[in-house]
Amino acid sequence: MERIVNLHIEKLPEGYYLATSDNLQGLVVQGRTVAETIDIARDVAKKLIEAQEENISKLTVFTDSFDYPLIIGV
Repeated sequence: MERIVNLHIEKLPEGYYLATSDNLQGLVVQGRTVAETIDIARDVAKKLIEAQEENISKLTVFTDSFDYPLIIGV
């Protein structure tokens, strides 16, 4: 079953990106690019969900429809 984990990503003054999540306690990752940060966050989120099985019910279950912010650099 797939779950939706909302990420908050911000650019740090050092040039790295930091991702945290309000709905998955303990998710804090850092990467050199947004894509790398999201990839790391996906791996960490999976491990946290496996370790915190009792909190999984708080995460939204993936359905056939959801919103996704598409970020385009111009």
